[in-house]
Amino acid sequence: MRYEGDIYRPPGEWKSYLLQCTVGCSNNTCTFCSMYKSKRYHTRPLADVLEDIAMAERTWYKNTETVFLCDGDAIDLPVDYLLAVLKALYAAFPRLRRVTTYAGPLSTLRKTPEELRTIRQAGLQRAYLGVETGDDALLRHVKKGVGAEGMLRAGQALVEAGFDLWAIVITGLEGGGREALERNAALTAGMVNKMQPRHLSSMTLMPVEGTPLYDEVQRGELTLQTPFESLLEVRRLVEQIQLENLHYTSNHASNYLPIKGTLTRDRDEIIAQIDQVLSSGDGSLLRDDGLRGL
Repeated sequence: MRYEGDIYRPPGEWKSYLLQCTVGCSNNTCTFCSMYKSKRYHTRPLADVLEDIAMAERTWYKNTETVFLCDGDAIDLPVDYLLAVLKALYAAFPRLRRVTTYAGPLSTLRKTPEELRTIRQAGLQRAYLGVETGDDALLRHVKKGVGAEGMLRAGQALVEAGFDLWAIVITGLEGGGREALERNAALTAGMVNKMQPRHLSSMTLMPVEGTPLYDEVQRGELTLQTPFESLLEVRRLVEQIQLENLHYTSNHASNYLPIKGTLTRDRDEIIAQIDQVLSSGDGSLLRDDGLRGL
């Protein structure tokens, strides 16, 4: 396949055929993210994308069951473009059961409800939305492009259009300290409860060299959480989520303690698992920093 620059995908899409439709991210201002900084955002010519699909059809990709549309935000593409890509994918791969993409909040809000429903009904089933936090001031500080109200509206628009919404949050964006984590967990859980995604993943902040957030840490403007503060924030987040049958994961490589389950069904078990580590104060029970990564 033909790719421009580094390619990123959610952990759950490791088996998917990665089809690059856009290059880079339509927002690309988030202070914590380094993934697309070396790319100038643009849409690949539709003819090239359709040619890639045809190339994949002639190879072992014929048995493809899932496709992830790269790069950072295929929701930003024109509706006609997306419809052409989806039509070609389902025609090429008879076993195809799911097409997914990252969704930016601004690009989602630029689509009308009718447009979102149209691309959903054409076969774009799942959208991964980087919610990051429910704190309005913090969303603006990290230059997400929207505040809390806009983020919530974007998530709700995807849910209302029928998307299988996978929300992603980052614990520790607010920095260290008990008061800060309690506030962020409460605001983020409140956002998730109103948005009602089917899936939720929480990652742990890892400052990446070359990003504005990394520079904040180096200047002493942002104090990072301790590993146990990070775990406590996860606990507070889990205990305040009120959604039934929410698939929850906190087992990304950035996390100190791998956790997964269904909320609210498995909440008590998850909290007990966290409390056992917190009460022990034993750092050896946490993932070593050398083994953590993005």
